[in-house]
Amino acid sequence: MTKCLEETLACHCGETLAGIKPANLICCTKEAYPDIGAQLKVLNSQLNGKGIYFLVLCSCQKRDLVLVYRPKLLSQHLEDARVRRFLAQNGYPADRGLAQMLAFLQKRIQQQEQFPHEIGVFLGYPIEDIEGFVRHKGQNYQYSGYWKVYANVEDKKQMFARYTRCRKAILKRVHAGISIAQLFKAS
Repeated sequence: MTKCLEETLACHCGETLAGIKPANLICCTKEAYPDIGAQLKVLNSQLNGKGIYFLVLCSCQKRDLVLVYRPKLLSQHLEDARVRRFLAQNGYPADRGLAQMLAFLQKRIQQQEQFPHEIGVFLGYPIEDIEGFVRHKGQNYQYSGYWKVYANVEDKKQMFARYTRCRKAILKRVHAGISIAQLFKAS
């Protein structure tokens, strides 16, 4: 595993790796990560048993878009009635399982010219912020942190601070030479 990928995961996915957020998304350029497929295969073999998964959502000549997720947390998030309704309104098979919804998301990303706004649902963003983003076309938000916030600003600020502390703690350990697999006690 390259140090570069370990640092990227710690820096951008720490809260998911630690189990306090269902998913994160990272963009890996082919130049920086020429063997990303092999690296993700190793990570999946090491960490799937600990409930951490890596899935390439789309790939092009220059980059791969990778979803880092915890299936149990993500499934729980997707079971919320408002989330299911939102996904169903956007054509998702909301009555099906996580695998079918992720497959639909992959297809949606690959077929659309614009990035689908519903990605926020899969990243665990609160539905009120996703709906606000769609309704206001990304404008008129009350606060911007890890995403644009349209409601409950103080709660989201605390959440963002927790995510930042988590990322810094994991990055510190990676810089000390502990691998992601070691950190999360993979076998």
